[in-house]
Amino acid sequence: MNPQILAWCSGLIGVIIFSGSLPATRIAVMDMSPWLLTGSRAVIAGMIALILLKLLKVKRPDAQDRVGLIYVALGVVIGFPLFTALALQYMTAAYSIVFVGLLPLSTAVFAVIRGGEHPKPIFWIFALLGSALVLLYIFLERTPSATHMLGILYMLAAIIVCGLGYAEGGKLSRKIGGWQVICWALVISLPVMLMITILNYSTLTISHLSFSALLALLYVSLFSMLIGFFFWYNGLAQGGIATVGQLQLLQPLFGLALAALLLHESISWIMLLILLGIIICVAFAKKFA
Repeated sequence: MNPQILAWCSGLIGVIIFSGSLPATRIAVMDMSPWLLTGSRAVIAGMIALILLKLLKVKRPDAQDRVGLIYVALGVVIGFPLFTALALQYMTAAYSIVFVGLLPLSTAVFAVIRGGEHPKPIFWIFALLGSALVLLYIFLERTPSATHMLGILYMLAAIIVCGLGYAEGGKLSRKIGGWQVICWALVISLPVMLMITILNYSTLTISHLSFSALLALLYVSLFSMLIGFFFWYNGLAQGGIATVGQLQLLQPLFGLALAALLLHESISWIMLLILLGIIICVAFAKKFA
């Protein structure tokens, strides 16, 4: 099979896995503080990553790669999980999911800054158009209140740091492998995340943790934090960070379906129209990348 098609397939699997992240985070944050959730999911994934690296006797990254891994850790291990958990205190999962449509632009920008990629000018037109549709939705769907605006700012911060983590991870994956990148990033951040978990641990919270919140925690720990990146970083490395990154424009579609199914959140016609426009943008971005 064509290597480019394989790269897109790998990236798509990653996107599908990530689509459950925000609905699961919304479920978990109902029973846990954002800090405890962020710390515990990283600790669980980090311990598994450490075991994998030890069992497979993976060579330690060199000093230059460790700097890049710190960027990955700040973006996808700490930043995105924490900012989205904080944002989901002020908005529904369905509303937050549409912000994910901004991730391809964020990833593409950092792919140019950190990855040395140079997409064609027409690529940027469709990437910007898709992102503009997301911003249009944010203000068409509702007039943000002061607290809701705080949630919006948290989500925008999450998108920025995640774009950095994706681009840096995609670049490193070409050298040391996709699954190794996320595993080393988790291990590097493990001491900090363990401290965050300990400082925010509450016996009362754990004793009243619902079964659905526990399942959500396991999902974001095993799939969102670990397994999804095996596919995602492989796709970015093989197919190009900026180009394969456009698949993230499809993530809101899958995420909205899960939000409606799991959380019974309403999906408006505006939401669906915006998503249709986003899908068209990603199709043309792929064609002209």
